[in-house]
Amino acid sequence: MNIPSKYNSKEVEGKWYEYWMKHNYFHSEVDDREPYTIVIPPPNVTGVLHMGHMLNNTIQDVLIRKARLQGKNACWVPGTDHASIATEAKVVAKLKEQGINKNDLTREEFLEHAWEWKNEYGGIILDQLKKLGASCDWERTSFTMDPALSESVIKVFVDLYNKGLIYRGYRMVNWDPEAKTTLSDEEVIHVEKQGNLYYLEYKIEGSDDKLTIATTRPETIFGDTAICINPNDERFTHLKGKKAIVPLCNRVIPIIEDEYVDVEFGTGCLKVTPAHDENDKVLGDKHNLEVVDIFNDDASLNSFGLHYEGKDRFVVRKEVTKELEEKGFLVKIEVHTNKVGTSERTKAVIEPRLSDQWFLKMEELAKPAIEAVLGEDSDVKLYPKKFENTYRHWMENVRDWNISRQLWWGQQIPAYFYGDGKEDFVVAESREEALVLAKEKTGETTLLASDLRQDEDALDTWFSSWLWPMSVFDGIRNPENEEIKYYYPTNDLVTGPDILFFWVARMIVAGYEYKDERPFENVYLTGLVRDKQRRKMSKSLGNSPDALKLIEDFGADGVRVGLLLSSAAGNDLMFDEALCQQGKGLGNKVWSAFYLTTLWEVSETIEQPASSKLGLEWYKAKFQQVLVEIEDHYSKYRLSDALMAIYKLIYDDFCGWLLEIVKPAYQQPIDIKTYKEVIAIFEDNLKILHPFMPFITEEIWQSIAERAPEEALIIAKYPSVLEFDKELISEFDFAANIVSGIRTIRKEKNIAFKEAIELSVVNTENYTQNFDQVIQKLTNTSVISYVSEKVEGAASFRVKSNEYFVPISLDNIDVEAEIIKLKAELKRAEGFLFGIQKKLSNERFVNNAPEQVITLERKKESDTIAKIETIKNSLVSLQ
Repeated sequence: MNIPSKYNSKEVEGKWYEYWMKHNYFHSEVDDREPYTIVIPPPNVTGVLHMGHMLNNTIQDVLIRKARLQGKNACWVPGTDHASIATEAKVVAKLKEQGINKNDLTREEFLEHAWEWKNEYGGIILDQLKKLGASCDWERTSFTMDPALSESVIKVFVDLYNKGLIYRGYRMVNWDPEAKTTLSDEEVIHVEKQGNLYYLEYKIEGSDDKLTIATTRPETIFGDTAICINPNDERFTHLKGKKAIVPLCNRVIPIIEDEYVDVEFGTGCLKVTPAHDENDKVLGDKHNLEVVDIFNDDASLNSFGLHYEGKDRFVVRKEVTKELEEKGFLVKIEVHTNKVGTSERTKAVIEPRLSDQWFLKMEELAKPAIEAVLGEDSDVKLYPKKFENTYRHWMENVRDWNISRQLWWGQQIPAYFYGDGKEDFVVAESREEALVLAKEKTGETTLLASDLRQDEDALDTWFSSWLWPMSVFDGIRNPENEEIKYYYPTNDLVTGPDILFFWVARMIVAGYEYKDERPFENVYLTGLVRDKQRRKMSKSLGNSPDALKLIEDFGADGVRVGLLLSSAAGNDLMFDEALCQQGKGLGNKVWSAFYLTTLWEVSETIEQPASSKLGLEWYKAKFQQVLVEIEDHYSKYRLSDALMAIYKLIYDDFCGWLLEIVKPAYQQPIDIKTYKEVIAIFEDNLKILHPFMPFITEEIWQSIAERAPEEALIIAKYPSVLEFDKELISEFDFAANIVSGIRTIRKEKNIAFKEAIELSVVNTENYTQNFDQVIQKLTNTSVISYVSEKVEGAASFRVKSNEYFVPISLDNIDVEAEIIKLKAELKRAEGFLFGIQKKLSNERFVNNAPEQVITLERKKESDTIAKIETIKNSLVSLQ
């Protein structure tokens, strides 16, 4: 086989992905092996691959590939989420470009356009994941609006309604005026913004008195239905029982009393607008106030806004402020910072709004899910554990879930109205079943299916994806099918902490409600991907690199390594392209190591050198030591630590040490025993590296030998943990320090490697002699002598308490240059010693510093004295 000297990721990656797909290695079917299952956090169907997806899916692929190597039946279910708000917005925008208004279409016509959009763009992100090397079971690809999954969602809605857990209520909700739909509390992001506090004067009916209120939203005065004062506030005793007149619209409203009013905030008088503030609504209900809704669904003012009708709320805010000022109602304006609710999806400022919506009662449903994560014998473990506090806060303060959305893209709520009253409806899985129920409920046998009107609203997207680990295995419609029984509960879930409540907690709730068990065992919460300045990566900041361009530049393996090297569990990832370069560098190093082995001539007649035998024994022990460390990291989801351990093992120990130990002399052959052992070790290295760098490892594996499809690396047997000799590793570490000392002397004295040197040892720790032959080979040392006295005229260094001497021939050295260098070193060392001794002669320092600090300083002192002595001896030998 013709092996190129340089690795080319562009030629390799497509080839092996196609090979894996052709041989169906990613596909899983029920069998007698232990299952290992991951369901992908379904990315939005609108999405393209970004850095968060790259990190999240690399981690999942590492886990799934390792499980596959361990002989488990690895099943990674991919798919996408229909993302109601985001997708509908994209479709509406596309229609607008074509001159089509959504409002001019029927629901069916709009959905045709939406499906067309989904079919054209919806698979982009999954195709991009293939470039990353994601080994998903593509035959199982699911979409949250696939017929079977939609049927599951409707079935669950009907079931929860029949259990009395879903209800319809007229409530204050979060209204997104851009998407024109409600949002759940969790979909609202509270952003700190600087605005104004407007002080407005209201006249008191039948007198010349006035009162002043402070508001951040002067445009809502058209919806005021009361002024509230605190009954204990003596400043306003004279206002009790009176009425006020709202500026501009001249509506007469009562002055009510309630201790809810904070006497310290603003003026102590509160305007009450029950239609547009949740707290005002509570006050309004308590005091039977009128509710005046002044907004249209796009947050423009309706007819209650008088001459501002049809204008946007923020435009009105400016214009009404000007009018209030001109007419003498505006007292003053102060700068004021407050938190403003914004839509997570559209970024529009949320408008509190009263509306008929569907809600799911969460309090009882949440209890098993709280116990599952926070109970004594927790069934579901969060990594890192710190997120348990966030989970506890959300779940113990859970509110009823607003599950209806004023959208067409999504599962349509299966409620069918047969009359005009708010309660004139039935809930059923189909129109036919609804008709039967409606006839029973009304007693009208003449009712027709066409008399029923289905609720226009769609269900919240999360109400679909909370069933994901069950619905992808058809566990809702067919709860006893062999797949749900085999693959569920799944093993690991990898996702971001930002959807811990949105998705993770709700899946746990659904799992206990419908399978009476956890949906997964472990939840690994990744950090956010940030840039070097710690800013969150986003399109708007323009600081997010093009994921596919990174793969193009560094190869998928390099990008995977780059992402994971900087990603400690649960901590934010400071992404830097230099890390991808480091990943690419590791790939190049491994390839160079492989290429080196292909250049060796192998002899079946020569004996195995003792140095090679010992080197191989050491590396096998070191490999086992690192394998134990890797397994510990995996068990704690510290994948970056596992990768770093593998990186050091292969880069430093295998490439840096072992290959140097076994490498034959120039133009000499290598013995077959050593060669075979090196290749076997190399193959074990490839197995542990494969989950992180799948492409290059498969390429090398297949290049080492001709392999049948059943011998591919992707399904090879992962190395087993075996007993190993710790003493051997310790001895090698000692020997490695000796090698480094000799190499330093060669470098400093400019002694070429081809010139053999001698080494003398004043030996007090006699456990390095096993490795003498290894030391000799790696340093071109002709002889190692064990002596009792220091060797004059030699360069020296220490390893622990042993001292090593390399006799220096003056013929090989520029004596003058060496003397200048040594004198400079001596001057630095003497200056350093003076500083330490000055510190140690200071009584205040010695009396007050901790004991370990004093010990450290005395150690520095003795080491520096020894160094000075060595330099002086070297100078004497040169003069």
